[in-house]
Amino acid sequence: MADGNKFIWHCQRMGGTDQVILSTIDELRHLHELDPKLWGALSCPAQGLEFDKRTLSLLDTDKDNRIRVPEILNAVDWLCARVNDTANIHEEPSEMPLEAIDDTKDEGKRLKTTAQTILSHLGSLAKTISPEQVQTAAQTAATKSFNGDGILPPLDEMDEDVKEFVQAGLAVVGGAQDAGGAAGLNKELAAAFVKELEVWQGWRNELAKAQHPVPNTEHAWALYNEVKPRIDDYFLRCDLSAFAPKANAPLNAEERMAEAADKTEIDISVLSSLPLARVEASADLPLKTGLNPVWSAKIQEFGTLIAPLLSRKDTLSKADWHKVEEALASYGDALNKRPPVTVYEAGAFAPATNAAETLDTLGDTGVKKLLNPEILQKFNALCDKDLANAAASGDIAELEKLVLYYCNIHRLLMNFVSFYDFYTLRPNVTFRAGTLFIDGRSCQLCVPVDDIGKHSTMAGMSQLCLLYCECSRHADDGTITGTRTIMAVLTAGSDDVLIEGRNGVFVDNTGTDWDAKLVKIVHNPISFHQAIWSPYKRISAMVGETVAKFAANKSAEGLAAAQKGIASIAQPKAAPVPFDISKGVGIFAAVGIALGAIGTAIGSIAQALFSLAWWQFPLLIGGIFLIISGPSVFLAWLKFRRRTFGPVLEASGWAVNTQLPINLKLGSALTSVAKVPDNIKRQSIIDPFRDEKKPHTGLWISLAILIAAIIFGGWLYGSGKLDRVIATISKTINPDAANKDKHKKDKDHVKKEETKSTKDKGKTQEEKKAAKEETNKSDKSAEKSESKDSAKATDTDKAKDAKAEKAESKEASKTDKAEKADAAKAKDAKAEKSESKEAGKKEKTEKADAAKAKEENKSTHGDAKEKTSSKPNEAQAK
Repeated sequence: MADGNKFIWHCQRMGGTDQVILSTIDELRHLHELDPKLWGALSCPAQGLEFDKRTLSLLDTDKDNRIRVPEILNAVDWLCARVNDTANIHEEPSEMPLEAIDDTKDEGKRLKTTAQTILSHLGSLAKTISPEQVQTAAQTAATKSFNGDGILPPLDEMDEDVKEFVQAGLAVVGGAQDAGGAAGLNKELAAAFVKELEVWQGWRNELAKAQHPVPNTEHAWALYNEVKPRIDDYFLRCDLSAFAPKANAPLNAEERMAEAADKTEIDISVLSSLPLARVEASADLPLKTGLNPVWSAKIQEFGTLIAPLLSRKDTLSKADWHKVEEALASYGDALNKRPPVTVYEAGAFAPATNAAETLDTLGDTGVKKLLNPEILQKFNALCDKDLANAAASGDIAELEKLVLYYCNIHRLLMNFVSFYDFYTLRPNVTFRAGTLFIDGRSCQLCVPVDDIGKHSTMAGMSQLCLLYCECSRHADDGTITGTRTIMAVLTAGSDDVLIEGRNGVFVDNTGTDWDAKLVKIVHNPISFHQAIWSPYKRISAMVGETVAKFAANKSAEGLAAAQKGIASIAQPKAAPVPFDISKGVGIFAAVGIALGAIGTAIGSIAQALFSLAWWQFPLLIGGIFLIISGPSVFLAWLKFRRRTFGPVLEASGWAVNTQLPINLKLGSALTSVAKVPDNIKRQSIIDPFRDEKKPHTGLWISLAILIAAIIFGGWLYGSGKLDRVIATISKTINPDAANKDKHKKDKDHVKKEETKSTKDKGKTQEEKKAAKEETNKSDKSAEKSESKDSAKATDTDKAKDAKAEKAESKEASKTDKAEKADAAKAKDAKAEKSESKEAGKKEKTEKADAAKAKEENKSTHGDAKEKTSSKPNEAQAK
């Protein structure tokens, strides 16, 4: 349990965070010790949640439409003070056992008695009470006059003076809400009403003591405030007339008067803005005749009231007007000292009319009547009678609060302190609005949305694929009976065919289905399967769009050409232009070069492919696949690691204290893809509407030709014959260019052969020198070894002669090859006979030199060598 002052909490690791499990009353009592930084959320909206609305209203004590941490803690403390330690709130029961109420305290004892009384009135012998039973009792109590709440609306069974007291109090200080929902007074509001009556009466007494210059000063003061602006305007105009006599016409507003008179119906508003009487220099205001018809009656009445203050009864001079103002000023000061009427916070209903006007309407007589102490005593007695009711509404309301907290508080904590319900995939998640069915999938994680634009801006940071849908329900006649907007999280399948405008069905938590229309998609990776194939789908879509665009352009060009051709039918035909073969040569050459390049490319690819071993083909295909799909999969993996539900709740009004990560396993559980279950047995294996298989002979032939072309191109490229084919095509298209190229190649070849022959000549001379040196050495060694055995000398000479014969035979074969190559090239190079002749002369000279060298060798080595060297000489002569 506890170690010193530290309480041991029980947590479960889920979703990458520690989720606190609150399963006992003791854990709830220590909830205020849990660090708020470890709470899953710090606040949530009081509306729009899939939670009991009445419970949310009770939790929102400050009525700011937000549920915050202090309000949660206050509700938990209030609940723990009234239940036993053995209460099993973690089971989220639908009813509250009476034995769970702690009757050792006064609060618990009173609530338990109220619960037993309610069950008794309902005729139930159960030991548990449900929220529905408490609400039924509250509604029954609300229909009664004395329902135990201490609030009395104006009832018919009241005495007439008490009923008038309640009605006047509601009009002055406002009222509280009765259990039945009506406005009424309680003891506090009745006392406040009496206080307002006494304040008003005291002010009236002070006003009576003020100076009253005329008999009916109150009425004269009211008229004075109404006509004062018009009288001031009249005397100002008279002063201006005395200052500028020529301005009498505009001062009398004659133009406006003529305009009003020209109309069929005279505009009263125009007349009311005209002067009170005819404006003249330093004139007095007439009080009987000659007045503006709109103001005539009020001016005459005002003149009668202030007659004691006037020097003349029929007119009002400017001096008399100042005298009247001074006389009424003291009364006005006393009148302005009237205290304001206070509307008390204890009242749930504000006064329906102006409270000051209501008091003035009551007057001195009405206020004096309502201040009779007997009326207040009667009212207080009725309130005591109401509060003495056995099943008081106040106790019923408190019992309702206890039962609702007992049944629902644990579920709220598991979605507020921690998101245990979310990660355990329980269906009663507070922010889960229902399930969206669309495109063969069911999206189980849906939240309500008020503003799609604002919501998507924040929710898009979640790295989730989000679907925003507008939902509606229709009546039988087609009229819309309800609308709502939801957002669904898509975590399986792909979004290839999900486009704005697609329809689906949304089923809320009550089982009601709504027509859903997809209006916005926030695109993000959904699965690795989608990430693997998305590059190929994009390439396919791009190719398809390109082909479609090309076809459309060609169709438009063809149509334009047809129209142009039809329009040119009536035009005289011009003489046909003869075909210029010189212009077509370039086209044919370009086509040939293009075909050659294509063939080269195909051959290169084919040669590269056929040069691979069989086990290298899978590696090649895998490498290509990895190069195309690898980046897409890697980016998807990065986003999958950052997927979180926190921004979605933030956009819905939550203050989330954790990121709520969604991994692949949780994501796959939040969206279900349609698949055939195992318990389905098909009655017919053959589909009667299946597509018949048709022979694809043409396709296979085309494929075989393509493969053969690739193989043949690879063989041409590998054997070097592709260059000859291209050269032949070039000769056919442009023979002059081909001859020039051939001439140039022949020159290059001759130069190469000359260089080669020079090298061969150098090598022959070096070989001759080497042979001479070897001969000299052998002669010297023969002279020195004359005393040795002649048989050994003869054998040594034969070996040396054999070596010399082999070298000479090699030289002869090289010379024969060079001669054959020269002869073949000489035949092809007819245009360069002179150069080939010179090359032949050089070769003959070299041959002669070689023959001379051989003859010298013959003379040196003797008869044996002459016989062996005669054969290569004959070959050279041939």
